[in-house]
Amino acid sequence: MNGATDTATKEGGVPFDRSFPGTPGELTRVSPLVRRLIAGNAGPMTFTGTCTYVIGTGEVAVIDPGPDIPAHIAALLAALRGETITTILVTHTHKDHAAGAKALKAATGAKIIGCPPHEISRQPSGGPSGVMNDPGYAPDAILQEGDAIETKNFTLICIETPGHAANHQAFALPQENALFSGDHVMAWSTSVVLPPDGAMRHYMASLTKLLPRSDEIYWPGHGVPVKEPQSYVRALIQHRRAREKAILSRVTAGDSTIRAILASVYKDLNPALVHAAALSVLAHLEHLVEQGFVETDGPACLGSVYRPASKAGF
Repeated sequence: MNGATDTATKEGGVPFDRSFPGTPGELTRVSPLVRRLIAGNAGPMTFTGTCTYVIGTGEVAVIDPGPDIPAHIAALLAALRGETITTILVTHTHKDHAAGAKALKAATGAKIIGCPPHEISRQPSGGPSGVMNDPGYAPDAILQEGDAIETKNFTLICIETPGHAANHQAFALPQENALFSGDHVMAWSTSVVLPPDGAMRHYMASLTKLLPRSDEIYWPGHGVPVKEPQSYVRALIQHRRAREKAILSRVTAGDSTIRAILASVYKDLNPALVHAAALSVLAHLEHLVEQGFVETDGPACLGSVYRPASKAGF
């Protein structure tokens, strides 16, 4: 997770592409069926800003209307003057993706369709719980695995991909063999997995779920597209397994707190990302506890004390 640069780099075996995706506020055609508008919400967690996608021409669908920034919604409406937004799809309810849906619906009458509202369904673990999620998100219809939106010119198919968020979904565009991957898979960075809403077990399963697919390109929620998705997803899986192995090694060596593990595993970390990295370590520890490799008293939390279990070791 780094600031925007114009370079490609390989970290932990993952070939990140942090090249500049375009100018915020300008609707740009990126494929025959897809246009992209970048919101003006650049930051350590959002890279150059949230990518809002427009699918089709004339009668269009919008994927992830982005944050509640009036200038972003106004730019989208101005760029689509003369066209009709019929559907607003949301990959997950984090505010930088979903909060603009209400204003866009009010301006167009389009239905909000996609992921279910955020629910706190797990024991609080010191994570941000509902803070990152849009409390005003109110879908007109909820999609489930395999549900499709059919139009004259394109089809969008729901692929459930929990992990980054419990309600995360991706949307396949079969006409272009493409996948709108939200924050599940991005070219610029690994996705953060923040308990209690995010879960490493689900995230890894959702990555594995994508491997047999034949998508040729991913359009992510931030940054440039993933152009060789199968090999990239394999690299993400290997990276996460290596990170989990490193965390287990630190616990085995006697690091019993997340603070101690963080200092050993994450080097030269951007101070703005320390809390997110601590939650990522927590997600891995939670997964290690679930697998029986690590033990703690009570639920895994940021302040818990961790120790190796008798079966520790991969």
